[in-house]
Amino acid sequence: MGIETKFQVKARAKEYPIFLGTDLLRKTGMILRKEGLTGKALVVTNSKLSGLYLKPLVGSLEQAGFSHQVVIIPDGEEYKSLAQVEKVYDAAAAFRLERSSLLIALGGGVIGDLTGFAASTYLRGVKFIQIPTTLLAQVDSSVGGKVGVNHREGKNLIGAFYQPAMVITDLKVLDTLEGREFKSGLAEIIKAGLIGDPDLFRYLLTQSEKVKKRSTNALLEIIRKACLFKAQVVEEDEFELGRRAILNYGHTIGHALEVETGYGVYRHGEAVAIGMAGAALIGELVGISRPGVWEQTMELLKLYGLPVEIPGIPAERLFGRMALDKKVKKGEIRWVLTPKLGEAVIKDKLPPEIILEALCRMGAIGGGLSS
Repeated sequence: MGIETKFQVKARAKEYPIFLGTDLLRKTGMILRKEGLTGKALVVTNSKLSGLYLKPLVGSLEQAGFSHQVVIIPDGEEYKSLAQVEKVYDAAAAFRLERSSLLIALGGGVIGDLTGFAASTYLRGVKFIQIPTTLLAQVDSSVGGKVGVNHREGKNLIGAFYQPAMVITDLKVLDTLEGREFKSGLAEIIKAGLIGDPDLFRYLLTQSEKVKKRSTNALLEIIRKACLFKAQVVEEDEFELGRRAILNYGHTIGHALEVETGYGVYRHGEAVAIGMAGAALIGELVGISRPGVWEQTMELLKLYGLPVEIPGIPAERLFGRMALDKKVKKGEIRWVLTPKLGEAVIKDKLPPEIILEALCRMGAIGGGLSS
């Protein structure tokens, strides 16, 4: 039978459901019909996932009477590009998609963001469905309506705010997720605990063995809590004009790391984990965080085997990358810091020497800085 739960995200632009459970891929067509969605369906996935999850999804669409076609994108962050979006446009035009048609993203963050951006711009907006296949996408990119692609100068520089019509999260896909990708997703769940949900932080700390073994009940608990937290933040600030910026905790350093290493060294969650370690250290160095916050942050990240160091990268160069981040405002880097566990604040005008000191303490290359 499987497990199934449903909750709503109430963004200002629209309200949409998130279905969370097991064996939902095989029910996707039926779920879409029950929610009143009809028309043609163009599925976007990658070459790796097509052999794993495409058959049950396509079978469910056929059973529910959807006319469908599939676009296969190469696997990898480097393919989150305008060139691949054009490939989706070409398929949509050939299939004669209409505004009532569906674009279905079957994949992780790359596929979800790319498909969402295509949906937001094709015919000035068609409906799209998120079916996230990684833990990271299930708790992060599939919730909140940020869509986009990368540019050579930075991650997600080209994009839009565009909410999905629905998110269908099937926990069974995590059975085949490799360990490194699973840990990458846990980083975003840890982030939710650190900046807004102390109960989630405690659960991750006390139930780590169940989480690591991918217990269905443990996964339901932490994914539900992380999604509800993000949904609540999005409801308050859909277009990132204020509080939603706290969701960028760990991303200032993390995105700079990803760009500096050409997206090929770190998974997104790994880069964010390093960024959270750095943000916690910066919070301590500038006196914003209470004593013990940095130590507790490091304890949780290490408990799940996530990286917390920056080996072999010049601190000055990494700092320069941060200045190009899309979250920079009036030339100032905006930092999300944690005064205490479960609380976040946004700060700018932090002394560059403090940032460089933190980066060097974490292993970045630099000299002439105070210890």
